[in-house]
Amino acid sequence: MSTPVPTLPTTLPAVEVAASARAGHARVVLSRAAPEGPPLLGPGGDDLTADWVGDVALTGSAGEVRAAPAASAADWVLGVGGGTPADYRAAGVALVRAVEADRDGDGPGRGLALALPPDAGPDEAAQLARGLALGGYRFTVTAEERPARLRTARLVVPDAEQRALVAAAVHRSVVLASATAFARDLANTPSNVKDPAWLARTAARAAGRVPGLTATVHDERWLTANGFGGVLAVGGGSTRPPRLLHLTWSPPGATGPHLGLIGKGITFDTGGISIKPADGMHLMRTDMSGGAAVIAATLAVARLELPVRVSALVPCAENHVSGSAYRPGDVVRHHGGKTSEISNTDAEGRIVLADALVHAVDTLGVDVLVDVATLTGAMKVALGLRTGGLFASEDALAERVRAAGERAGEAWWRMPLLDEFADAVVSDLADVRQGPPGPGGITAALFLREFTAGLPWAHLDIAGPARADKHYDDVSPGGTGFAARTLVEFVASYAAE
Repeated sequence: MSTPVPTLPTTLPAVEVAASARAGHARVVLSRAAPEGPPLLGPGGDDLTADWVGDVALTGSAGEVRAAPAASAADWVLGVGGGTPADYRAAGVALVRAVEADRDGDGPGRGLALALPPDAGPDEAAQLARGLALGGYRFTVTAEERPARLRTARLVVPDAEQRALVAAAVHRSVVLASATAFARDLANTPSNVKDPAWLARTAARAAGRVPGLTATVHDERWLTANGFGGVLAVGGGSTRPPRLLHLTWSPPGATGPHLGLIGKGITFDTGGISIKPADGMHLMRTDMSGGAAVIAATLAVARLELPVRVSALVPCAENHVSGSAYRPGDVVRHHGGKTSEISNTDAEGRIVLADALVHAVDTLGVDVLVDVATLTGAMKVALGLRTGGLFASEDALAERVRAAGERAGEAWWRMPLLDEFADAVVSDLADVRQGPPGPGGITAALFLREFTAGLPWAHLDIAGPARADKHYDDVSPGGTGFAARTLVEFVASYAAE
């Protein structure tokens, strides 16, 4: 039986770099804002008259899109503002949205050709490519015919040396954009389709198409035999049993530490017996956004052939309500033997992550741990909807993640791991308690720290930026794919050493 979702992954426009335009592609002229007077027109804009520029009030501001006059060889004029990389990204986003919305014209047609000015280097081209790739992203489940989509955007760079540099930057940018889009796809898939088995299977199939990347999916029988009490407890209330996804990237000649990436894979979260309010519960299809980021990032690491060993784990479970659901007051025995006293079944993410953290340390032998999760509403309150919370056991690791986020265009704010609350994690009934009193984001991180065996560890809480309710930058409403690019840049930082 077919599933009511689009084919995954979503097809993004191909962004290519060449010495000349391709026949049949719509021509795009870039315009740059000038301190005074009319904007500066890039290659191909010689036949755009001053009268036309004045008539349409062309400014060259970033993201300004105008249909060129019929007499011109160009089809579109696109503003790139002051020419910064961010301006080029905004321009790419605006262009693809305008072209795909052009129902009265020819629509996207076969593709676009954009002649880059000589001062547009690899950074500008990479951001333009990201905007073109992600600006038109949308995930809809509908019986309506899908509207025409842009298929190809060609960046024209005549100089051979410059073209090689631009092509390398664009390739990398498109791989990162594809990771973001796939993470969005996984998060946006409705949970009547996306159960734990579907998530693990879909990720494994995608991994199977990437040379050198291997995937293993462990079912509930394996989880039981190996004592994954946290994952089994959280998934016990659902008729759709849990899974553990394990992706392995171990390229020949890998150097540096063995990195462990762990992502929360709760495919739907009712809150369990500590049930959530009805308002907003439909958004819990995106509660596996941390797992989606880890999956997509690991695929991108392999596609980029980064010479760093990575083990990625995504514990997948559905937190449901039934007679077999775990209860407040239960004691859960985790993989490795440590026990947790349950105080709130809606704090399930940390329970599944604990099992995976121990497995990464004890069985896989990782050297550095990073976990990613839509973990606490406290982070959403503290940092809003566009900044991730960063906790880390070491300053150097925190800075490495922050810098990776800066390169990826994702904002992180370091939060304190306050030891004054560490005693609150200790339980009178079990080894630790799941929901200690105190500031929620911090105490959740302190709970997870108990399962890291003292290794360098970072915890990324993406409860705020994992979802969007409106367009901004190259983000569309729904799952954002936040953290996927940061993780790729984080792994790449070790390859550069």
